[in-house]
Amino acid sequence: MARVKGAMMTRKRRNRVLKAAKGYWGSKSKHFKMAKQAVMKSGNYAYIGRKQKKRDFRSLWITRISAQAKVCGMNYSQLMHGLKLAGVDLNRKMLAELAVSDKDAFAAIAEQAKAAL
Repeated sequence: MARVKGAMMTRKRRNRVLKAAKGYWGSKSKHFKMAKQAVMKSGNYAYIGRKQKKRDFRSLWITRISAQAKVCGMNYSQLMHGLKLAGVDLNRKMLAELAVSDKDAFAAIAEQAKAAL
C-alpha cells in the first residue's frame, strides 16, 4: 500500500488560518502559530459579541419604552404589567419602534394598559 504524506492537507489548513488572519497587525498575519492563536481569540470574541448584541438591543428597547411611558404618565414596569393584564402581546422590539416612530399609537396602547390596571 502507498505511503500517505500529509503535506497537502497541512498546507491547506495553514492557508485557511492565514487567510482568516489577513489584515491582522504584525506577525499575527504572517506566522502560522501566532495567526492561529489570534484567529481562535477573535472567534471567541465574535461568539461573545453575538450574545452581547442581543443584550444591548434589549436594554435599548427597554430604555426607549420607559422614556415614552413616562410621557404617558406611567413607568416601565406599570406599563408592562398593564399590557399583560390587558392581553396585549407586543414584544419590546415592536413597542420600542412604536415609541420612536408612532407616539400616538404608543399612547393608545399605554391607555389600554392604564385601563387594565
